[in-house]
Amino acid sequence: MKEKLYQRLIELTNGKQSSHLLQSIAKAKWSKRIIPSYMKVYDINLEEVSKKQQQFSSLHDFFTRELLEDARPIEQNPTTYVSPVDAKVESFGRIEWDMTFHVKGKPYALHDLLGNAERATQYADGHFIVFYLSPADYHRIHSPIDGEVLRQYTLGQKSYPVNQLGLTYGKKPISHNYRSVTELKVANNQQIAFIKVGATFVNSIMLTNTTTQWHKGEEVGYFSFGSTVVMLFEKGAIEFTENVVQGSPIRMGEAFANML
Repeated sequence: MKEKLYQRLIELTNGKQSSHLLQSIAKAKWSKRIIPSYMKVYDINLEEVSKKQQQFSSLHDFFTRELLEDARPIEQNPTTYVSPVDAKVESFGRIEWDMTFHVKGKPYALHDLLGNAERATQYADGHFIVFYLSPADYHRIHSPIDGEVLRQYTLGQKSYPVNQLGLTYGKKPISHNYRSVTELKVANNQQIAFIKVGATFVNSIMLTNTTTQWHKGEEVGYFSFGSTVVMLFEKGAIEFTENVVQGSPIRMGEAFANML
């Protein structure tokens, strides 16, 4: 009953008009007056941010803020994957034999997430990890490893919340929201899928690196609202590090897996 009610309420408020309104408010010059309250609610520390509070032109400008150059040290081992974002480890583990994985008790099918059944088979019996970015987090996206971009494409139309309520009661937002998929070829000819999932009614995932080569730690894009990143790995390709614990925070540049 709760699930159906939640889905009906979200559907009623999720449309082009509400999306446009949210974006207009966040980008309006007057929205910078909201920044002090936003910082207080989410306990955001500006010591590591590249600009001072009064230098931000809007709430959107603040939300997509950049950090000081040395604020996020990058693990340099070439065979180590680093977190592409500041986030919470929402879920991680093995992809099942039927090419599904579970988040908050909901099964997610790889062919839905990737929009292609043939590509989904590449990751059968492999591993996955889901990073959730809250509204308080730094929302720039960075490359988790050195790699060659094989293809990039977008899927989905709308973006539903991917917070705790959204993952628990929503209609599988991870695999049905608007999302940007990047498939990378990395060392030892391994392939990974790097999926950036939009959220909170706004399909805003901006790519800032349009080259075919990604380098570990460099910025590749940013989210405009709270969002999620999903990574998929082939069978026998990685081993998660000991610091990867469900529900634990992780910072961009910190190791989360090693190549095998």
